[in-house]
Amino acid sequence: MSRRTLGLRAEDAVATHLEAQGYRLLGRNVRLGPLEIDLVAQHGDLVVLVEVRTRGPRAFETPFGSVTAKKRETLLRAAERWAKEHKDEGWSRLRIDVAAVRFDAAGTSSIEYDAGAITAA
Repeated sequence: MSRRTLGLRAEDAVATHLEAQGYRLLGRNVRLGPLEIDLVAQHGDLVVLVEVRTRGPRAFETPFGSVTAKKRETLLRAAERWAKEHKDEGWSRLRIDVAAVRFDAAGTSSIEYDAGAITAA
């Protein structure tokens, strides 16, 4: 399976997970100039920007371990830009989450979800 296919499958799994939790999906692969947010979802007045990370069954690094300090900074910039562009759309809280998706050898996914994983220092 290619990296792109793996990533799309991971995003599909997380989108389904969020919808099962009562979130409404607002966007996928949302571009903000050079920045991208994998998933944007809303639940009441809360908007969640989700970074989806995945690794195959033979990977040594965990999906959460792949979120570097540089990636955190990029996600914070993307959140600031998203908030500025969507300030009048009926939300009052914004959170950045990270979803780690692993696939076993049979292709079955498991999701670890860290709500509020990325915060400003």
